[in-house]
Formats: sequence, structure tokens, C-alpha cells
Amino acid sequence: MTPDGFLRHSATRTFRDRREAGRALAEQLVSYRDRDDVLVFGLARGGVPVAWEIAAALHAPLDVFLVRKLGVPRWSELAMGALASGGGVVMNDDVVSSLQISDEQIREVIQSETTELARREHAYRGDRGLADPRGKVVILVDDGIATGASMLAAVRAVRAADPKSIVVAVPVGPRSTCRELRLEADEVVCVTMPPGFEAVGQVYADFHQVSDDEVRETLATPTG
Repeated sequence: MTPDGFLRHSATRTFRDRREAGRALAEQLVSYRDRDDVLVFGLARGGVPVAWEIAAALHAPLDVFLVRKLGVPRWSELAMGALASGGGVVMNDDVVSSLQISDEQIREVIQSETTELARREHAYRGDRGLADPRGKVVILVDDGIATGASMLAAVRAVRAADPKSIVVAVPVGPRSTCRELRLEADEVVCVTMPPGFEAVGQVYADFHQVSDDEVRETLATPTG
């Protein structure tokens, strides 16, 4: 491990698909293999196939973790915060104050997104609750990060559940975002940080949109 907490390659790396990216990440996470205190969370939807490969390689349990953007009223593309599995909410106070968004408007958006998050969680795991991260080494996995907002919301939501530690594991992301996440996660593992980062999909030959059905099928496939 390098002194700043990253595991990385010096050269830009590309992947055939999310599965190959997951196997590359698993090689960097081998120290967590065969431990009974490790839990792998794949961020829906694109992080789930990546996370499956990691869970299979580490012999660790796998679950899906959801993050929903809280869009500004009448300008939903702009995020004023995020809602995560387990009910964790992260707000962007600068956006809220600068646009003078009221508490009532915030509550309405949170209520709407809570309903959608619950619907998706039920679609992915049925009546089974989220795996308990308390006292676990939680490895949070996505297929890549750009701004890091969704991953940051996930880290903070899991942190509130009192895990032993949190590891962020992604195949690709800009160096600046990885450094920012390192301030909140215990470890950040990023396989490649291209100097000319433009988008997560730039390092994938196959970067198709993962469907709900693919998430369900992946979660239903034993990792052992």
C-alpha cells in the first residue's frame, strides 16, 4: 500500500466489462479473503456485477446498496443531497442555502425518494432486510466514480451503522475524487486513475446499462 492509502497501478488500465473490473479489484483486496468479518456491498445498479466478483473471490457475503439523488425541486438534475439504504441522508448545505430551499420542500423530496428506494430494495431483495454492517469490514463497490457524491452518501450511511471499517473499492475514478473519499473511508482502492479522466465508461469496452433483472439475477447467483 502506498503511504496515502491507495492501491493503484501507474498506467491507465482498461477492462472488457464490469466482471473483469471486479476480478482486477479482487486481486487488490486479497488481504480480506476468508475473513468472517467482511461484508461486500455493491451500489445499484452498475456496482453489483463488480461486487459479485469481489465477494466470490474473497468468500464474503454480498448485498446490494442503494443511493438515490435528492434533486432540487423543479430542477431535479441538480442534487441537493442523497438518500441511502438504511435511511441515511446526506445534504449539500451550500446548494440548500444558496437556492433557499425550504424544510418542507426537502421533506417532500426525501419522502418521494424514500418511497422509490424502498420499491427498488424490495425489487432486488424481496422481504429480506439489508445485511447488518455493524462490526464488519464493509467493502463498498461501484463500477467507477466521477464526482463521488453517491459513494460519499453510501460511506456516511454505512458509517452511521457502526462498522469496524469501510473500504471503498472502484475500478476507476479521478485522483482528486479518490483523495476526497479517503478523508471519510478507512481505505480507498482504485485500480486505475487516468490522468485524462472524462467518464467512468472510458475504461470499459462493454459499459451497458445494468437492468433491474441483471441485479436480481446477480444477487441470486451464489458467490461460493
